[in-house]
Amino acid sequence: MSATLVPDVGRTVVRANYHPAILIGGTVVVAALFTAAPWFLPVAWVSVLNNFFLLLIMATMWNLLAGYAGMVSIGQQGFIGLGSYALLYLALKGMNPFAAIPLAALIAGAIAVPVTFLLFRLRGGYFSVATWVVADSAMLVILSISYLGGGTGRPMPGLTSLSPSEYNHDSYLATWLTALVVSVGTYLLLRSRLGLVLASMRDNETAARSSGAKVTSTRRWIFVIAAMGCGAAGAVLAISQPFVQPGNAFNINWLAEMLFATIIGGIGTVEGPIIGTIVYFVLYQSLQGLGAWYLIIFGALAVAVALWQPGGVWGLVRDKTRFELLPVGYRVRER
Repeated sequence: MSATLVPDVGRTVVRANYHPAILIGGTVVVAALFTAAPWFLPVAWVSVLNNFFLLLIMATMWNLLAGYAGMVSIGQQGFIGLGSYALLYLALKGMNPFAAIPLAALIAGAIAVPVTFLLFRLRGGYFSVATWVVADSAMLVILSISYLGGGTGRPMPGLTSLSPSEYNHDSYLATWLTALVVSVGTYLLLRSRLGLVLASMRDNETAARSSGAKVTSTRRWIFVIAAMGCGAAGAVLAISQPFVQPGNAFNINWLAEMLFATIIGGIGTVEGPIIGTIVYFVLYQSLQGLGAWYLIIFGALAVAVALWQPGGVWGLVRDKTRFELLPVGYRVRER
């Protein structure tokens, strides 16, 4: 463990290290269990896990965007929709839908690049509203393209040859592996130099600029990465629900769910989206019989957590125990 000494205070700044053997071993075991899930779980539970990992991708990307880069977007459903339709277009051109998932994510990221030059002229609430406008504009463009089904939508080509069991198995694995890549990639990014710049920007943007951090370019990278992640989520969504429709692909509910999971779990932490997604699905399975009331309960719970426990569930656990499961930053330790 490397350390940088801070003179005159008797403390040491150290990297918040993880235990590689435990983390890597645990990741391998969990990955093996989830990969094998279709062989030993009922179809209904595999479907729940599929939706769980789909939301985890979305929440992880929104947390990266808002929790670490300070960009509160309310338009990420736009990139989810673009990912779905990018995959549909590629499949219509003859590509295997499963093989085209990474390319669909890249297309969503490529679209995000010019968008940043418009959005980054705005700050605060204006930025947030502009992301919503971008999402709605993207949906309107898709609605005008008859080749992609317009307002009716189109079925995803390349899936009809699969048997029901093959389809359930393959669509689940696509979602799970995408979630694994997104989660591990986000963790490694936050432990990199770029993650250190993000932390300095979040703590004090003015100080970060004065120390030479390229704040705007860093934000642009994060926005594009988050768009790619949401595009990947949209792509696996298009496979999991193989009739691609604008109303589903660009559904505002995706935004509500990823916000809920991030806020409840703990915004600005790697563990937060994971914990929040678990809480969301436990509550959803318990309350879905209440009809529209479960949405009211979810909203009230999110507001209560934001007001009285801004760190979320994981923030409360961390404050009480001083334990970090997936540390990414630095900490001050008494010498």
